[in-house]
Amino acid sequence: MAELIEIKDTEERVILVGVNASDGEDTESSLDELEELVKTAGGTAVGRLIQNRERIHPGTYLGKGKLDELRELLWETGATGIVCDDELSPAQMRNMEDVLDTKSLDRTMVILDIFAGRATTREGKLQVELAQLRYRAVRLVGLRSSLSRLGGGIGTRGPGESKLEIDRRRIHDRIGQLKAELEEVKRHREVSRQQRERSHMLRAAIVGYTNAGKSTLLNRLTDAGILAEDKLFATLDPTTRNLKLPDGQEILLTDTVGFIRKLPHHLVEAFKSTLEEAKYCDIILHVVDCSNPQMDMQMYVVYDTLKQLGVEDKEYITLFNKIDRAEKEQVLRDFRSDHQLKISAKTGEGLDELLELLGAILRSRKVYLERTYPYAQAGRIQLIRKYGELLSEEYGEDGIAVKAYVPAELYTSLLPS
Repeated sequence: MAELIEIKDTEERVILVGVNASDGEDTESSLDELEELVKTAGGTAVGRLIQNRERIHPGTYLGKGKLDELRELLWETGATGIVCDDELSPAQMRNMEDVLDTKSLDRTMVILDIFAGRATTREGKLQVELAQLRYRAVRLVGLRSSLSRLGGGIGTRGPGESKLEIDRRRIHDRIGQLKAELEEVKRHREVSRQQRERSHMLRAAIVGYTNAGKSTLLNRLTDAGILAEDKLFATLDPTTRNLKLPDGQEILLTDTVGFIRKLPHHLVEAFKSTLEEAKYCDIILHVVDCSNPQMDMQMYVVYDTLKQLGVEDKEYITLFNKIDRAEKEQVLRDFRSDHQLKISAKTGEGLDELLELLGAILRSRKVYLERTYPYAQAGRIQLIRKYGELLSEEYGEDGIAVKAYVPAELYTSLLPS
């Protein structure tokens, strides 16, 4: 009887490759982040190589001398592939594979791979597949020669090898189908959004760099029970929960997908309807990991991405999170926000101040109402309870004397007739 051979997944051992094309660019820290991305995708970085040059080589990403150095490094480390820190063109990917005779990936492929593994809802899976197909459609020619070398591992999750082998026409047909399905999902999202608007409740979107602690904050405030791990892109799908404040007011909180530098435009396009939750909210809760040395860069990326999405004229609250891990003498400022607080979503530090601030903001957006309602109109007090903040009610001979804060759009309808 023949002995069964146990087949294990080959461990992805990769070399990280970057080009420092400008003095102000911190390529080293960008490769640190790329290493985290590779680790999240299930691979291991066994080396790195950076080239300083005026611009990225249009044909091979690196210059000839660095390619020779990279070939030596591949041999020394026994790496199974390379991951470039920038998005490669089809020609660059093909040329690098021809020269190095190894699998060549880029930052975009790794991020798409992580998203493919993390998507759980129908919308998330549709968005990821759309982003992958858009990315791969223009690379079929470049990838076709290396399909035989693509086994399991980073860059192969999602639509998979079979999708790479079909012709462009079928891929574009599938892209059209996905876009139609996502439009349907978007319509459902807009209906839900309109229903929330009719509830007259203010909404806050939790935004921030990936792994800043957004999901942990939502869980802490609302017991949402969503996945919160110390990993990049732990959650993809937006989650909305109702938060009841200590003074009785209510607000809707929505967690959004994390941002990252060099976020692939395929993902921004595919996840636009998800990311646009921030566009339709009233308050932005910007969660910042103040223990991260790259905090300022991460804040810039978040603001820049929001600008691309057209998120403007919102009230910003910057939450410097992980204060329990930050250096004590660190100066924390954000000149672009309206309010700033130091918090720890993990320990709960500063969250009472956050709830107080949210209560004050909600109250400032309401109109003070002081009226006496005849008993025949007592039903209006239920409206105040549901949508406003009832401060007091006293029952007298003439009716019910009420003091409350109510949404401005409801004020006229709540006046006694």
